[in-house]
Amino acid sequence: MAIATINPTTGETVETFEPLTDAAIETKLGLAQTAFKQYQRLPFEQRSIWMQKAADILERDREIYGKMMTLEMGKTLKSAIAEVEKCALVCRYYAKNAAQFMADVPASTDASSSFVRYQPLGVILAVMPWNFPFWQVFRFAAPTLMAGNVGLLKHASNVPQCALKIEEIFTEAGFPEGVFQTLLVGADKVGKIVADDRVKAATLTGSEPAGESLAAQAGKSLKKVVLELGGSDPFIVMSSADLPAALSTAVTSRMLNSGQTCVAAKRFILAEEIAEEFIAGFVEKFEQLKVGDPMLPETDIGPLATPAILKELDNQVQACIASGAKLLTGGRALSEKAGNFYLPTIVTDIPLKAAARQQEFFGPVALVFRVANIDEAIELANSTSFGLAATAWTTVSSESDRFMNELEAGAVFINGLVKSDPRLPFGGIKRSGYGRELSIQGIHEFVNIKTVWVK
Repeated sequence: MAIATINPTTGETVETFEPLTDAAIETKLGLAQTAFKQYQRLPFEQRSIWMQKAADILERDREIYGKMMTLEMGKTLKSAIAEVEKCALVCRYYAKNAAQFMADVPASTDASSSFVRYQPLGVILAVMPWNFPFWQVFRFAAPTLMAGNVGLLKHASNVPQCALKIEEIFTEAGFPEGVFQTLLVGADKVGKIVADDRVKAATLTGSEPAGESLAAQAGKSLKKVVLELGGSDPFIVMSSADLPAALSTAVTSRMLNSGQTCVAAKRFILAEEIAEEFIAGFVEKFEQLKVGDPMLPETDIGPLATPAILKELDNQVQACIASGAKLLTGGRALSEKAGNFYLPTIVTDIPLKAAARQQEFFGPVALVFRVANIDEAIELANSTSFGLAATAWTTVSSESDRFMNELEAGAVFINGLVKSDPRLPFGGIKRSGYGRELSIQGIHEFVNIKTVWVK
């Protein structure tokens, strides 16, 4: 895949970039290793000053970075600006809390003194996706750099300007040369970089095949990886739910980032008693959404990131309908528009053996199911190979307890929108990946958890 900015709204190639040569990659790896030797010794106070400065820069230039994201991958400008603001938030969170998270933890043993000490590992490679070009990187970089590691970013090939700009932000903030570097390389170079002795661990957010590949490559070198992969998150609505709130949140959750979000609600599981009312409102709200130029403030749904994503999504929808499912609204690309636009789509009555029940639909498509009771709801919610997050709507405490305990997911939200929050760990189970980002768990993923015993 070429490394290029291709405007998904118009299909225009804005700028192309030459990938790094092997010699240039070697230079950057050497620089990262040299930087780590000095950087790991710096006090948290100094790292915190630089991380706070990075947050200041993000907030200062939020509109510039927002427009860059919209240009490269098509998210609405208003959501892109909000993404930049969230990046500043995670920078400030770790600038404030890293020293506490990394502090020695005493243990009472037969020693005069014993404790756990957290120490950085070294060079960490991040393989990041295009759907949140800034947020995915900063939620890796903030804890990684505050822990004393240094970072290498291999970003998605369709967001090179974002990738380069993020390195510039850390440089302007004052971080020493080599502490954070962007590598403009194709996926074919990742294996060799992971295998390099100077790279100590890796993290990836992306598709299942990409996660499998990185895990296999890292496994050959016995290196740790954190994977945040796909999801087909259930959104369960029981008969006791606050229906207007659930309906509004359902639309928001499914349409986040024009539907291109791993943690978005994708399967809507409705109690029979409220199903007709919910579906009627769901269809109405979908048909009111404005699809168009993501730079305009009134736009709700922008283009999908690439023509390939658009084609794959439409193929999935058409196959679902061909299997016997019922199309309620949408179901086609906007061929009358330039760019990668797809109508907000709702499909229901999906046969038991339809492939759609096990797939992730990465775009503005909702799958709707009906269930007779909570047992059926939980069974259906857990029936996929994914386990990223889940949402359940109920005002019955016994139902809430069952959802919390029985839903197979890395996160369960009751009566609210699933979202990542720096204060809470984020990640999945099953084929949605392993390991955690954010919170104290996130900063501890890439450290040596060292036992110290003294007598």
